[in-house]
Amino acid sequence: MVDPYATARELIQRTGTARSRDMVRAGVARAQLSRLVASGDLLRLSRGIYTLPDLAPAEGREGLLVIAERLATPRLCLLSALSLHGLTTQAPFEVWIAIGNKDRAPRIDWPPLRVVRMSEKTLGAGLEPLQIGHVTLRVTGVAKTVVDCFKYRNLVGLDVAIEALREALGAGLTTMDELWMYARLCRVARLMRPYLEALA
Repeated sequence: MVDPYATARELIQRTGTARSRDMVRAGVARAQLSRLVASGDLLRLSRGIYTLPDLAPAEGREGLLVIAERLATPRLCLLSALSLHGLTTQAPFEVWIAIGNKDRAPRIDWPPLRVVRMSEKTLGAGLEPLQIGHVTLRVTGVAKTVVDCFKYRNLVGLDVAIEALREALGAGLTTMDELWMYARLCRVARLMRPYLEALA
């Protein structure tokens, strides 16, 4: 006879989360999953995605675990990246992800997504691994995030981009050389020049 808690725990400990369909396949009935959630032995992150209470991410990061489980190659960018790098006081209620210009936009019920399309040349540039619990995501690094904020200023606001630039340089999280490199790659060097020169 299958011990539902032991089975669920074993599956979840491998990657930090588990889907209900995988647990059902392993012999845990859906009604047992509901009882484990009600008793506090499991934590439901989103429809069909569970974790253990002791593996739960820091408050506000639950959505990132769901993104990692549901999307094949999530790339966190813009406001989500700013928040993760500590470059904004705002806590975005959406998870900002980058996809290719021709990629199909993902559809998930939670968390809410803000999808930003990027060229193939800039999509993979400046990505860094981000560990959340047992899960590794990819997030744009500080310099690329700041430059993206200038490129997508119509989405995030120029004031957010300028604040991020000041904070990143003031805290020594990036260098002028890195910013210039990404500014040229993303074709916003002319736009950023006066701001970079003012802070040099």
